[in-house]
Amino acid sequence: MLVEKYSSRLYWHIRRLVILHEDADDALQNTFINAWKSIGEFRNKSALYTWLYTIATNEALTLINKRKRNSAISIEDLGSYFENSHEGSSWFDGDKAQIMLQNAILKLPDKQKIVFNLKYFDEMTYEDMSKVLGTSEGALKASYHHAVKKIEKFLGES
Repeated sequence: MLVEKYSSRLYWHIRRLVILHEDADDALQNTFINAWKSIGEFRNKSALYTWLYTIATNEALTLINKRKRNSAISIEDLGSYFENSHEGSSWFDGDKAQIMLQNAILKLPDKQKIVFNLKYFDEMTYEDMSKVLGTSEGALKASYHHAVKKIEKFLGES
């Protein structure tokens, strides 16, 4: 039941961070495994979904950091890969503007990327993001503002 209720939201949250479907599937599976192992530690201090988002975000960041250490691929190459791999993909139905937006998001630092995705795509409140990321609401608002400005700049140059 837990998997059915949250898997789609968590999958897309992870997918926007790690880009590749296979990586998102791996991180999602690890998210539910870790949640299952740690369910006894959940104390209802926050909503269940914010706890799951915290686990999912940490899994995605772990995977991103592992990929960075083991790969020589640049952000530009990843952007090209993203554009080529998503055209005609059953997992992505975006148009050129959506591809440009995703390429702009790829260029953001990890923290800003996460904050932007949680606010823009997941429509999460700053209060919930604060619980997920362990950061103050003010810092999250600043991160989101900086992310939006960087994305606007990138899109203006494209």
